[in-house]
Amino acid sequence: MNKQEKDESSNSETKPLESSPSYMRSHLLIGWWSLLTFLSLGVILEAMHGFKIGWYLDVNNETRRLMWTLAHAHGVLLSLVHIVFGVCTHLVATSRPRWRAIASCSLTVSSILLPAGFFLGGIYVYDGDPGLGIFLVPPGALLLFVAVLLSALDMTKPQA
Repeated sequence: MNKQEKDESSNSETKPLESSPSYMRSHLLIGWWSLLTFLSLGVILEAMHGFKIGWYLDVNNETRRLMWTLAHAHGVLLSLVHIVFGVCTHLVATSRPRWRAIASCSLTVSSILLPAGFFLGGIYVYDGDPGLGIFLVPPGALLLFVAVLLSALDMTKPQA
């Protein structure tokens, strides 16, 4: 192997593979900004807990507290998934660009539906049951499953 071939082979190992930079940028933006949003929601929830706000802490508001805690937790987790997805789209080339596009869209929509469903479900509680917003959660969960499945299948493809 001559010097030029060694340089090219070492560069190909350290340089990120060609992929769609728009996916990387959009998912990193979504991830970081939504992380800030949901961490802020967590601080607000902690403040309501710390100041013993009855509307949040009373026993008859347990469903609201649970729904909003789930909105915060799912929002933070999905924010981190966006960041990882963005990095992976930059580092790993795909032979299935359509799958990546579907996974990207599914992840983005699920990141809206899941936390929004939990949050809206906690605004109006009916006799201990969450509000109608909770109906956004199952489609959000299904879209998240699709995004993870397509991403996992794309990562397990045989390398050429």
